[in-house]
Amino acid sequence: MLWVAIVGLVATAVAVALAGRRVLFLYRLATSGQPAPERIEYAKEHAGAEIKAQLVEVFGQRKLLKWTPSGTAHFFVMWAFFILLTVYIEAYGAVIQGAITGRSDFHIPLIGTWPVLGFLQDFIAVACLLGLVAFTAIRIKNSPKKLGRDSRFSGSHLGGAWLVLFMIFNIIWTLFLARASAAANGTFPYDSGAFASLAIGKILPHSELLEQIALLLHIGLMLVFLVIVVNSKHLHIFTAPLNVLFSRRPDGMGPAQPMRSNGKVLDFEEADPEVEVFGRGKITDTSWKGFLDFYTCTECGRCQSQCPAWNTDKPLSPKMLILDQRDHAFAIAPYLLAGEKQKESFPEDVLALLDKPLVGEDGVIHPDVLWSCTNCGACVEQCPVDIEHIDHILDMRRYQVMIESSFPSEAGVMLKNLENKGNPWGMPEMKRAEWIEELDFEVPIVDSTMPEDVEYLFWVGCAGALEDRAKKTTKAVAELLHIAGVKFGVLGPMEACTGDPARRLGMEFLFNMLAQQNIETLNEAGVKKIVATCPHCFNTLANEYPQLGGTYEVVHHTQLLAHLVEEGRLTPITPIEEKITYHDPCFLGRHNKVYAQPRDIMAKVPGVQAQEMHRCKERGFCCGAGGARMWMEERIGKRINTERVDEALTTDPDTVSTACPFCLVMLGDAINEKKNAGQAKESLEVVDVAQLLIKSIKQG
Repeated sequence: MLWVAIVGLVATAVAVALAGRRVLFLYRLATSGQPAPERIEYAKEHAGAEIKAQLVEVFGQRKLLKWTPSGTAHFFVMWAFFILLTVYIEAYGAVIQGAITGRSDFHIPLIGTWPVLGFLQDFIAVACLLGLVAFTAIRIKNSPKKLGRDSRFSGSHLGGAWLVLFMIFNIIWTLFLARASAAANGTFPYDSGAFASLAIGKILPHSELLEQIALLLHIGLMLVFLVIVVNSKHLHIFTAPLNVLFSRRPDGMGPAQPMRSNGKVLDFEEADPEVEVFGRGKITDTSWKGFLDFYTCTECGRCQSQCPAWNTDKPLSPKMLILDQRDHAFAIAPYLLAGEKQKESFPEDVLALLDKPLVGEDGVIHPDVLWSCTNCGACVEQCPVDIEHIDHILDMRRYQVMIESSFPSEAGVMLKNLENKGNPWGMPEMKRAEWIEELDFEVPIVDSTMPEDVEYLFWVGCAGALEDRAKKTTKAVAELLHIAGVKFGVLGPMEACTGDPARRLGMEFLFNMLAQQNIETLNEAGVKKIVATCPHCFNTLANEYPQLGGTYEVVHHTQLLAHLVEEGRLTPITPIEEKITYHDPCFLGRHNKVYAQPRDIMAKVPGVQAQEMHRCKERGFCCGAGGARMWMEERIGKRINTERVDEALTTDPDTVSTACPFCLVMLGDAINEKKNAGQAKESLEVVDVAQLLIKSIKQG
């Protein structure tokens, strides 16, 4: 057995050296980017949440199991990696013991002869084989050659995936060959339990040479697989737990992150664009967490399959956004990591890549890819390894907007209106209170401090105050609060845009200006509790203003109204005999996990026949307005709002309901187009959930 030990240990040393060299390269490349100390601090401060995330997402495979067939297969293959580590302890123990004593009947101390362990090892190996069969069937069924863009594997490195499946298969069959050979020779540590190994052992000859060759073959293939893994997309086997560890909780949605340079939040009053990092203009502007995202992408395409831009024939694939950056980083890595003298002798092709812009017509990322994103969060929601695609997009947008001044021209009008008038439409600030005149009761306008008897500040928002369709929701909410006896006031002309469109476009400076103005107004007024009808305002006030010192208790109007209905302070009486399908706003649903309350309200309205669209709740489909897309023309592919309305029409609804002024406008426009084309009934309309509720209450 001495020759077996020599070959095995030398091969191990070589493989570990090669793998270690690659790991060192990956570490150096990641740390060539920007620091991200906030990620480490967050992980320390929220250790409990991070431990739970490891248990639920990594070991429990929560996100993967949402896709039942592939998720189940992956669950067993992943657990095979963990459980079969015991087999490698046995294998190396047999090699070393054989070299020392000449006997290869090694077993793990204490537990090494338990039938339960033998059964578990064989069971997970068989389950792994079945998982490989399932993966093969899934990849053949969803082949890009057959499905084109409809395949979630479109754009993935397919050859590498097949190689890894083939290598795992080789590891499993050699595992059974080695264990069965040991069983045939009487050196197997299990007398029972290991059902497959013992069964195969009965048909194998008694041969020490076969056992030795099988053992070396199994160890050798494992070592080859190790080297392949650290050089392929299957690096996620090791990096996924790290990426989950340093991700935000509960996920990478909700608040956009503040701009950072050299690990510190950027101070716009002192920042010098020549010195500080403004967003992401080159790959080294990426933080090490961004590089970890690159390394961890499994190329599974779940993000791509759920992306509204990709599903309407636009060039944005969240998966390819990550992979293109990763491939570019690897291409220029030799130069980035080289010494000054080495850089002088680099070939022209590498030097040419260095001049390639991160975003541009001839860049790593095409501008149409960058500006197609609606920030809906479907990619982040579906990613099983917690890649934060929106952060990548926002950082690149920030550089394009603030340094390059390169963005869709119509968005420039929106920015100018925000800066000059405090709203995207450029309307006079006095118009913000005109909707109050249409009510038959008084609404207090807070001009200094909140009256003591006023419980909520009603944040009306730009759309709710200035857009005709959204104003109907505003008036409905005001009436409902009045009926329920909830004391509320509004800021009227003192209210300015929260800055969400500016921030999501990438104009962080303007967002800061608007946010600080609003925070000053709210703090001076002594505001503690806010109710908002716009999910974008709700998300910004609740999740992003605390970054700048504005901390308030913020609720969406559907949350408050559902509570009032539950308490009996609002009682819908008049039946609304209609089939109604509800559209989940992205910034209310996926970004803030508010799914139940709008549906609870509809359930309490008599007569309503609620029916879900195929894509709903966490898999809901965007209306197309997020990410500042509300103010950008949609010139590529099918309109996202049209795609969503086509889906709504499959339920044959009398009404489409929602809980967002942007969704109200976008879906309403698409429905009107369908009516004009004779593809939808004339009575079909889109309304806010609050409008349904007030209709049932007032008519009663």
